[in-house]
Amino acid sequence: MPEIKVNGMNCEHCRASVTKALSALPGIAEVRVDLSRELAAWRDQDPARPVDPEKVKEAVRRAGFDA
Repeated sequence: MPEIKVNGMNCEHCRASVTKALSALPGIAEVRVDLSRELAAWRDQDPARPVDPEKVKEAVRRAGFDA
């Protein structure tokens, strides 16, 4: 699973916000957010056509966090 560092998460609400933002992106099948390690990981629906990590970072930023 690809992953990115997400700065600024400090509670379960933050984790849920990042999870929701990434889950809404087309092409993402699964999202895992590790609050303690400040990481977000995702699984692409089609591994042959992976989601652009820049789109993931932008979704994190729109949710109010630094990626």
